[in-house]
Amino acid sequence: MSELSIKIRIAERDYPMRVEPQDEERLRMAGRLLGERIKEFRELYGIQDKQDLLAMIALSTMADRLKVSKEKDGTDTVLTERLARLDELLSGVVLV
Repeated sequence: MSELSIKIRIAERDYPMRVEPQDEERLRMAGRLLGERIKEFRELYGIQDKQDLLAMIALSTMADRLKVSKEKDGTDTVLTERLARLDELLSGVVLV
């Protein structure tokens, strides 16, 4: 598949990228969401420096990612335990 040349605008700067066609929409959405977060953080914290805004957003995003990862790990553990119990129950069933 051929790559597309696109530009994503972040903090009033254009970033040229070469992406696979199936990734274009996701990257454009990420750029829009990042722009919204910049505006949100600027209004919430009164920060004007773009580097500070981007650093705070990166930190917040990573913290959210770690939280989701931890929650996912907990969900995986519970699901694994339930599947093991279900397997035990099904193994005890005698087919007639």
